Amino acid sequence: MSRAVSALAKQPTSDTQLAIMRSNVRETAADRPGVYRMLSSDGEIVYVGKSKRVRSRLLSYFRCAYPEDKGARILRSAETIEWDYTPSEFAALLQELRMIKRFRPRYNVAMKRDGRNYSFIKLTNGAAPKLLVVRGPTGEDADIYYGPFVGAQRVGEAVRELNDALMLRDCRTDLKMFFSDQTELFQLARTPGCIRHEISKCLGPCVGGCTASEYEQRVSLARAFLDGSDDGPLDLLRTQMERLSAELQFERAAVYRDKLERLEALRAQFGRLRFAVENLSFVYTVPGHEGEDKVYLIRRGVVRAEVAKPRSSKDRRSMKQLVEGIFSQPAPSHSQVPTHEIDELLLLSSWFRRFPAEMKRTRQVS
Repeated sequence: MSRAVSALAKQPTSDTQLAIMRSNVRETAADRPGVYRMLSSDGEIVYVGKSKRVRSRLLSYFRCAYPEDKGARILRSAETIEWDYTPSEFAALLQELRMIKRFRPRYNVAMKRDGRNYSFIKLTNGAAPKLLVVRGPTGEDADIYYGPFVGAQRVGEAVRELNDALMLRDCRTDLKMFFSDQTELFQLARTPGCIRHEISKCLGPCVGGCTASEYEQRVSLARAFLDGSDDGPLDLLRTQMERLSAELQFERAAVYRDKLERLEALRAQFGRLRFAVENLSFVYTVPGHEGEDKVYLIRRGVVRAEVAKPRSSKDRRSMKQLVEGIFSQPAPSHSQVPTHEIDELLLLSSWFRRFPAEMKRTRQVS
């Protein structure tokens, strides 16, 4: 029986067991930062959470007014509660994320991404890659991500213009491709037509409209543009706009002007809004509970190492070597984001956006 099915078959936690859990929290939990886990009778971690005050947060679950409240539903699925204390809220936030990624509890939602504010451009893997706007990684590790960007709708509009400018496909990901240099083109008789190909907005890799090499060349142009190393798509639109304007076709020229402005706005975001990747690189010292201060070495929006705050000359020398080892590595020349780093990058972006005063605790590494 699968875990999902067995979970549905379980009886809700009894009132007696809930009383035991509540008593244990009251008697043993402390009001300090930490991470807690709700476990079912068979040891499954059904929920992971964090709080600046663990005791108060856990007791709040037992005060849920309605059975349909999320807190009440979590409690009714749990037999025991465990918790670990952390030096700070920041440490708890990091540990919560890592535990959610490791155990994937059924009551935690989408790694708690700050999806309302950030989006990524994904270049899919496969025979004819396509561009998508997504909130975060979707499980295909071979895909490539660019970002983060602000404003999913605006980014989506810019990606449509980029697709049109480079004539990249935007059809279903699972649609079979038939390049013109393939020998099995007789199958095209069963393949629907491509409207975008017919109006010259797509190379038509699904209907034999181009070779695999021709399509890959356009994908390379898209990657160069998203990496910030080539303005080819902008040049294409600008050339079209200027040609139409010279031919006194001002209405059509205005259409290309608008397309150009949308792509230029996307390019502007490369400089303004990739701070999570390019500017969140520093040493961050966080005061901890009862003097348990921690130092986090953050590079390109991800914690690369964390150590106790140095208290002696030997400790300071060790940390200096660690800092040099991490920050002396050359930074990638592209703006791609490894899939496994996206959630932590978004978490740190959100943290410093919510608490800008925390930047005063950081030290840039020259």
